[in-house]
Order: sequence, then C-alpha cells, then structure tokens
Amino acid sequence: MIGDIHQRVTHSSVASLAFFSHSAYVASFEPRDVSHALSDPNWVNAMHEELENFERNHVWDLVEPPPNCHPIGTKWVFKNKQGEDGMVVRNKTRLVAHGFYQKEGIDYEETFAPVARLEAIRILLAFEASKGFKLQQMDVKYAFLNGFIEEEVYVRQPPGFERAKFLDRVYKLRKALYGLKQAPRACFAEQMSREFEMILMGELQFFLGLQIKQGLEGTFVHQTKYTRDILKKFNMGDSKPMTTPMSTNTTLDADEDGEAVDQKEFRGMIGSLLYLTATRPDIQFAVCLCARYQASPRTSHRQAVKRIFRYMKFTPELGLWYSSGSSLSLRGFSDADHAGCWIDRKSTSGTCQLLGTSLVSWSSRKQASVALSTTEAEYIAAANCCFQLLWMKATFSDFGLKYGRIPSSS
Repeated sequence: MIGDIHQRVTHSSVASLAFFSHSAYVASFEPRDVSHALSDPNWVNAMHEELENFERNHVWDLVEPPPNCHPIGTKWVFKNKQGEDGMVVRNKTRLVAHGFYQKEGIDYEETFAPVARLEAIRILLAFEASKGFKLQQMDVKYAFLNGFIEEEVYVRQPPGFERAKFLDRVYKLRKALYGLKQAPRACFAEQMSREFEMILMGELQFFLGLQIKQGLEGTFVHQTKYTRDILKKFNMGDSKPMTTPMSTNTTLDADEDGEAVDQKEFRGMIGSLLYLTATRPDIQFAVCLCARYQASPRTSHRQAVKRIFRYMKFTPELGLWYSSGSSLSLRGFSDADHAGCWIDRKSTSGTCQLLGTSLVSWSSRKQASVALSTTEAEYIAAANCCFQLLWMKATFSDFGLKYGRIPSSS
C-alpha cells in the first residue's frame, strides 16, 4: 500500500523522483482528492506526519467492529498554508471525521467552541501598542487531539491508508478527532486541566486573516492580502476604482420589480465584505445596508455591493493605526438616523468606542423597534453604545485596569 503509515517517504527518496526538481519540499498545488495527493511525495509526507501525530497522541486503537457498530467515515482535507506575502510555506493535511453523521445523545452529549470576539483582539492590539509591547505568537500543537471523549465512537480507516491485513477493522477513538461534534469541548476541557506542547512562532504578524505590523511608533492592522484575494475571487480585480463605498444619495429598497440575481454569489460577496469590516470601519454602514437584502437580491443591490468592491480596489491598504503612548481612557460615541429605512421606517444605530485615540469597536445596526421620535432613536443608539462600553470595562478588568464614569456622546 502507498499509504502504509510505517513506510514513510524520505527526502532522499523524494529527490530521486523525476517530477520533483525543486528543493523547497513544498507542493504548490492543493490536491483534488486522496489519489491526487498520493501522487506527490510532499503531500504523502504531510499525511504521514498527521497519522504519526495520531499514534504519538494515542488518539485511537484498531479494533474489531462490535455488533451493531456504525463507524463514522473519515476524509482528508488538504490546504496550503501561505505566508504574509502569499507564498506557500507549508503543506497541511487534516484527517477529519464526518461529524454530521453523529446523533445527539448517542455519539455525543454536549458541544462547545471557545472563540474570541474581534473586539477583544483589537483591544489587545491597542493595549500592547500603547504600552510599547511586542506581541509574540504561539500555537498549541494538534489541539484537537488532546481532549478525551466519554462516548464510544468508531471511525473507518483513513482513505489511502487502510491496513492491508485488517481491512475489516475500525478505529475506536480515545481522544477527540477533527470534525467530531464534541471535539472543541473536549479540547477546551483538557486545556484547562494541564499544559500543552506549544510552538513559539515569533513576533505576531499574521493572525486570523489580519496582517499586523508592530513598530516603535505603534501597530498597524490591515487586511491587504485578504482584500486582493476577494477582489480576484469575485472578478473585480480589473474594475474601475471608486473613491467612496456608497453615494450620498443612494437609497436601497426591496426593488421587487428588479431583476433577480444569483443569491449564492450575492451572499458570498456580503460574507467576504463583512469579514473585511474587522479592520475597515469605513465600509461598515454600506455593507450592513446591502446585507439586508440577502433573502431576495436584485440587480440594484448587486450594483451597490460592486461599488464597495470598487472602493476596496481604490483603498486596498487602509487599516487601523494604534499609536504607542496613547492614553487608556475609554470613550464612546453614538448616532441614529430616525426612520431611515424606507421599508419599515426603523432607524439605524451607529456606535464606536475608542481606547485613547485607538478605535477598537464599532457597529452599524438597524434598531429592533420603530422609534416614535428622533430622541427615542438617539436613546436606543446610546444604550447600545453603553452596552459595549460596559463589556469593554469588564474586559479591561482582566488587564488590571479599573474605570469609573466613561464619557460618551451622541
């Protein structure tokens, strides 16, 4: 078998292959399937590394399938990890379980996924810049392979790596596997109980699609690479640039008589732009306005979205600047447009929160109820702003910072 885990491909054997001529030991393509991956020694090595980690972490045992056993299928996922410059630096593989076949109460009981809010990440970046710190990045090695599971879960042997003499056997899981419903919860519980083997990745430069440049004068956070990627993805790379994301006299409505457009493509464009708002508050209002029409998008809505993309073509390198030496005072601002939505006459709240001179949080959201006056709309917006400030105040208590009265205006 090509995929026998005990027959590892070495660099010396790879060098002897005719089709392998470069010395970087990194494949530039992403395989379509397992057979495609097994044709390249770099991807074979990556798959071997993944399975060896399973053995080292005692993730599973090869056993005879018990009666009435319904093993879950597995799948290989292939991804090229890119550096900040877009160059391929690593071929990464993951063997994942078909968790969508699991049944609640039988294969798992509870699920849990710890995630950080983007506001919390921006707060940390602004705080370290004000203090003149340099953030270092670390990675937990094979985090999901560290959590023990309580349920009996069986999975089929990985495609391309079946044991020739034991084709009828299955793996009984000791620990969580990527794709299982309970994997995040098991991993988090285990992390809270012991230390892990971690890798020091050096100074923080690239995190969750955010490009981070730390200097003596401050920290610059941007998404230039992601911006260019989505322009290329939606064929807007050669479009005519625009200087603003939306015209001042633009008014969008349901446009029921307009021509319908591809809903899947429209939602994909909106989703990509929404993630871009992590560092681009200048497009927040325009994107959120267009996002209201995802259920039944029309040509007029797509044209408005395309204008935002054309604006991104004009300003791909804009981002957030967090200056060093900035104060740590909290401030908030809010505003509202009374009855601004033509469909239901609801108002839109706009809020932003600053740490000194550093913008760390913002929002543009349609209000849940119809405000009967401008004053009521402004009060609703101010309340939303205060909610966020109170959350930030509690977050900063973890940093050892205490705040009294926080100034805000609308």
